[in-house]
Amino acid sequence: MSEAYGPDFITLTDEDGTEFELEHLETLELNGETYMAFLPAEYEDADPSQALEEEDMGLIILKVIEENGEEQLSTLDSESELEAVYERFMELLFADEEEEADD
Repeated sequence: MSEAYGPDFITLTDEDGTEFELEHLETLELNGETYMAFLPAEYEDADPSQALEEEDMGLIILKVIEENGEEQLSTLDSESELEAVYERFMELLFADEEEEADD
């Protein structure tokens, strides 16, 4: 994902009405589904390469679904789906890090 225009932030509201600000890291298509990876906004000042190495970095993965003709973000359906998508995101994010280091 290009950072040429700065990071993208979104605000989500959960079922209890609590708002969360998230930084969008990457979007990917996998098995016909669209997934988006986010970090909580409090990580915005952290070095992403360090955050990706920490187990509790707070990576949030959501699936894009269509409900009533409108795109929405949803949690994933299963642990196996989450593991497969998480692994693919890690490949993409670390590939981006390696490309930046090579430049």
